Amino acid sequence: MKVKLGLAIMGCLLMLASASWAQSGRGQGGRGGMHYGMMWDAETVETFTVEVVSVDKYTPGKGGMGYGLRLSVKTDRETLPVFLGPGWYVEKQDVKIAAKDKGEVKGSRVTIQGQPTILAAQVKKDGKTLELRDANGVPVWAGPRGR
Repeated sequence: MKVKLGLAIMGCLLMLASASWAQSGRGQGGRGGMHYGMMWDAETVETFTVEVVSVDKYTPGKGGMGYGLRLSVKTDRETLPVFLGPGWYVEKQDVKIAAKDKGEVKGSRVTIQGQPTILAAQVKKDGKTLELRDANGVPVWAGPRGR
């Protein structure tokens, strides 16, 4: 009886630790899945007409988690990095983005390492939409627990 109770308590503690880890943005399913996800600001959401300069993989923080996908895009005023989300999620979607593509990006303008950056909520290309975040900045890859 004591062993079963101890195992049940240990299981609950592990579940709580996992949820805490994910909500902090350090696990793949957390608020941002990438630590940049915690920076979302609904007050700075903009929509841009863009041309994609490049698509890059990046590893946030000191590594240890999967890579993310980032665009470099040209608008009519500037060139900006656009963080999409974790590679495991973005690469499974129907909308594929490549250099020289033209479309529209909607996202929150934030500053990362002193540089204006967009955390993408949507990318539209050829009449298709890649959904990445809801209006509150919660990533769609976070599933119901992130909402």
